[in-house]
Amino acid sequence: MKIVNMHEAKTHLSKLVARAVAGESFVIARSGKPLVKVVPLDHKDGGQTSRIGFLEGRISVPEDFDRIGEEEIRTLFGDGP
Repeated sequence: MKIVNMHEAKTHLSKLVARAVAGESFVIARSGKPLVKVVPLDHKDGGQTSRIGFLEGRISVPEDFDRIGEEEIRTLFGDGP
């Protein structure tokens, strides 16, 4: 993976981003210390799980989900004002 220093990244940002979009990730470093990794947005990095929709197709939510326990709640707290 290519490592570029901060000055080079600022100078050649458009070219570096185009290469990252094409699949060539790179790391930006300052004084030789890696700071950030630049990857395309559609890139799956290291097995990280996308939290939104991660159980899609594995569970189903009942139609009356927002009314489950309604009678018990009404009994405990009354009908309201």
